[in-house]
Amino acid sequence: MTYKMSLNLVKNYSCNFSLPKRNKKIIKFIIIHYTGMKKESDAIKRLCNLKSKVSANYFIKNNGQILTLVPDLYESWHAGISNWKSFKLLNKYSIGIEISNPGHSHGYKNFNPKQITSVKKLLGFFIKKYKINYKNVLGHSDIAPNRKKDPGEKFPWIDLGKSQLCHWHKLSLTELRKYRKIRLSEKEKIKFFVCLYKVGYKKITGLNIKKNNIYLTKAFQRRFRQDLVDGKIDMECFLIAKSLLK
Repeated sequence: MTYKMSLNLVKNYSCNFSLPKRNKKIIKFIIIHYTGMKKESDAIKRLCNLKSKVSANYFIKNNGQILTLVPDLYESWHAGISNWKSFKLLNKYSIGIEISNPGHSHGYKNFNPKQITSVKKLLGFFIKKYKINYKNVLGHSDIAPNRKKDPGEKFPWIDLGKSQLCHWHKLSLTELRKYRKIRLSEKEKIKFFVCLYKVGYKKITGLNIKKNNIYLTKAFQRRFRQDLVDGKIDMECFLIAKSLLK
């Protein structure tokens, strides 16, 4: 599928970005966020306020309109402490897209279809422009599973996956549900996490291993098993994780 930048981009520049301008070859990822604020106008103000020390390259409003906050060759401040495969602190290597949505803390809701249309157009354009591997289109929770939940389980990753705008499995959802809540052996649980590390998730270090594994499992579920995010590993999760390596 071919996407053209036939978009009415509105300039709403933020002062929160890093100099100098990036070499386009360094851009390897696109990270998707939700704003997590009650009011869209407050979210825009925050992303443009120097004191907040946060921003994004693009902002998608409730009506689907796209704001340019930081031109994509400049590093915006959206990812924070983050990891994916061998990459750390992904601001440097990524384009950040914020989507207006109150998020889990303020009445998380379905995304407007107009917003998703805009997301698809941006992704298609930048994947082509910067030769980004579609598997490197990620959610904030993928790269910071112990801190973030966005864009969350209501974001239509499966829809993007069908257009090769992100990584998705090819398994039948109906067939997969037959394996839901089937317990895994301890060896299978270890293999599940090994699969996640190979996909790109970073092992969370810390004293509470069990809690960290729940964070990682929920991040995986919000992305690839969205109708049940319970932090529990079952055969359905294991089969999905293995399929992502093919």
